[in-house]
Amino acid sequence: MLDSKMKSYPPLIDQCKSRLDPCHIPWSSYGGEGHIIAECQLPLIDLRALIGHGSESERHACEAAIVKASSDWGFFQVLNHGISQELLEEMRREQKKLFELPQEKKVGCRLLNNSYRWGTPTATSLKEFSWSEAFHIPLTNISEDGCFSEEFNSIRKVMEKVAIAMSDLARLLAGVLTETLGHKNGLFLDEGSCFLRLNRYPQCPFSQEIHGLVPHTDSDFLTILDQDQVGGLHLMKDSKWVSVKPNPKALVVNIGDLFQAWSNDVYKSVEHKVMANSKVQRYSMAYFLCPSCESMIGSCKEPSLYKKFTFGEYRQQVQQDVKKTGRKVGLPRFLL
Repeated sequence: MLDSKMKSYPPLIDQCKSRLDPCHIPWSSYGGEGHIIAECQLPLIDLRALIGHGSESERHACEAAIVKASSDWGFFQVLNHGISQELLEEMRREQKKLFELPQEKKVGCRLLNNSYRWGTPTATSLKEFSWSEAFHIPLTNISEDGCFSEEFNSIRKVMEKVAIAMSDLARLLAGVLTETLGHKNGLFLDEGSCFLRLNRYPQCPFSQEIHGLVPHTDSDFLTILDQDQVGGLHLMKDSKWVSVKPNPKALVVNIGDLFQAWSNDVYKSVEHKVMANSKVQRYSMAYFLCPSCESMIGSCKEPSLYKKFTFGEYRQQVQQDVKKTGRKVGLPRFLL
């Protein structure tokens, strides 16, 4: 029997029990598919030359490193990215205050336009369950009337600054990736479809093998992640799970499904997950770069590996698959 003082907040244990009793299942059969063989250091790229502080040759070298990491790993880290550490730390302080609110307040009010969620309502087994809570916020909602009360003005102001800074960085990186493949016009991006996600992974008192976030790929062009130093992010490399070593000075960038389809598999959208920690909670914040729902995602060159689809069609298919099977299928649905 679990000590009531150890119960996770939000009530993740209660939600787990509604699927399977955690006291009577072999946990090793759930979170631990594939063994973690090593702690890896992601490619580390200094963006100083890219944001105007280097020679032309240094800028070209930086661009080449971004392209190589996006092709080989689908993940990389960036330093000197133009977003101040002070702003990121301020965002984390506000984020922690937000998650420390009483559960009924997070769930029951219209805070952040009802963007709060926890656990995995669609899960049919613990293998599909995410031990986490999050605010999933479209950028357009941050400045909407009614999205924040007077009580949350401080986090609103910080989020507006973070959204602008993350958007600038994401577009800079996307520009490198598109121009390298010969496209000067860039992508059809829409600020209204981009969003921030504030994550908290509470300590899991009865297992280190349950997912904080189930294995998945991101359904966007690219994602920028700011994480604390707890660790827990794992990615698939050479058909094996590896653990990503946190770097306190770097942001993590990963390629999403849309960039893989658009690049005709030159850039890789890599499966990744977060593992829960039995002793300490973990925080992260992610920015997702997306097009409008009507944007057509076609290949940048022929012959294409994928049939054309809109971002809206892609999201709808993902949601249908998750509802029916408990997992995301993603790009294989759109192969020719």
